[in-house]
Amino acid sequence: MPVPLSPEEARQFHASDAAPAAFLDLLDAVSFRSAGAALRLGVFEELADGPLPVERLAVRTGTDPLGLRLLLDALTSFGYLIHAEGGYANSANTTRWLLRAVPDSFAPVLAFWSALLSGWWHDLEWSICSGTPAGDFYAWLEQRPEVLADFQTMLRRLADGLSAEIVELLPVPADARSLLDVGGGHASYPVAFLSAHPQLRATVVDLAGALAQGAETVAAAGLTDRCTLRAGDLFEVDFGTGHDLALLFNVVHGHQAAETLTLLRRVAAALRPGGRVALLEPLATAPEQPTAGLGTAFVRMFSLNLFHTQGGRAYGHDELVGLLREAGFTDVRQQVLGGSETDHLVIAQVRTLD
Repeated sequence: MPVPLSPEEARQFHASDAAPAAFLDLLDAVSFRSAGAALRLGVFEELADGPLPVERLAVRTGTDPLGLRLLLDALTSFGYLIHAEGGYANSANTTRWLLRAVPDSFAPVLAFWSALLSGWWHDLEWSICSGTPAGDFYAWLEQRPEVLADFQTMLRRLADGLSAEIVELLPVPADARSLLDVGGGHASYPVAFLSAHPQLRATVVDLAGALAQGAETVAAAGLTDRCTLRAGDLFEVDFGTGHDLALLFNVVHGHQAAETLTLLRRVAAALRPGGRVALLEPLATAPEQPTAGLGTAFVRMFSLNLFHTQGGRAYGHDELVGLLREAGFTDVRQQVLGGSETDHLVIAQVRTLD
């Protein structure tokens, strides 16, 4: 977490040029990396029931006592831990957000980004120079089941927070029968739609590793007889035809414009005449627009990460409209979501022949 600053220190770094703000970035980078290590070592979980001395915590986590003490001291300075009678303890913020048993725990998010930034961002300069991604992001995920599980959990929790609003915003005609979810491995969105519309059946297409969590979600909802999980590459697997609604949520930002156009055309071909596609995307803002705010900062950071790891980026609204129209869609509309300041719903209809 950000290094705690006194009012005088904050003024030096933020309100003047009396001190280099990059020094704070250095400390925050180490803070982030240290927290990721603590998550993977199980430090926060072992302290969930109260303080422990270093020696006992080292035995429980299988770590060197000296190395662990240095990590704990750093985490204390960063605010993740506190000194307590009997040793070290989780801070209030860590207890609230970084224990995995907490329903809306931030631990999967922090663990995923820690693994990604530690494992991939060492060669960011290469991507910037070459204009190509540093590797195959989804193949990297498939080789790391724990990271993949955190990634899918992160997406599923986003879906849990937005699905009710999205189901309300996306009208489903009474005669609609088929829903296609492209790249929605965790299956939370189709489960929400099937629960709200008993006449619907769904097909979820994604890589096999991503669908593992989706199978659990569908089974827990008692919808295995109405939801088909189909593993395969999104550019090769059979989407089927005649679907009434297609979901393309948090997918197109992982691809370059030409690939996105190909994917949108595949979706258009899978829909019945007049069928609709819905995209859920963090939309990029123009460079000249104000940069203040966590939402803008996150989308721009996320876009840089997409470029480096997948060759994609966050698209602007006008860019998406242009790609949708070129792919054969019309009547493009944007819905602002109340549950997220960074995610937007873009809805379009397959162009019908007159």
